[in-house]
Amino acid sequence: MTPFGEAIRRLRQRKGVSQKDMAAALHVSPAYLSALEHGKRGLPTFDLLQRIAGYFNIIWDEAEELFLLARFSDPRIVIDTSGLAAEYTTFANRLAGCIRDLDETTLAKLSEVLENADKADGKRS
Repeated sequence: MTPFGEAIRRLRQRKGVSQKDMAAALHVSPAYLSALEHGKRGLPTFDLLQRIAGYFNIIWDEAEELFLLARFSDPRIVIDTSGLAAEYTTFANRLAGCIRDLDETTLAKLSEVLENADKADGKRS
């Protein structure tokens, strides 16, 4: 499950609705909604994200957080290293090759490095 999928499930449970009911209200299939929750589909469209936020009647800050979670929940990402030094391509490929074997401690350390890099660049992670 992706962070976005977990958030959608929590919102559904908070509202007390089934996937089937939510899917009907959003005009998507229950199978698609299930796949989205379980991380078996790519990023939802911006239109669908807006419909989800409207369906749950969430405030702007919570909607922004949901949109950010969606952005970081694509289970099949592509890292474009074209135009970068060879070390960047090597790193991206090594990460892709070993990501499934990272323990939680290592993952947390790498996440902290990225968060610190974002803060130094003034980006929001």
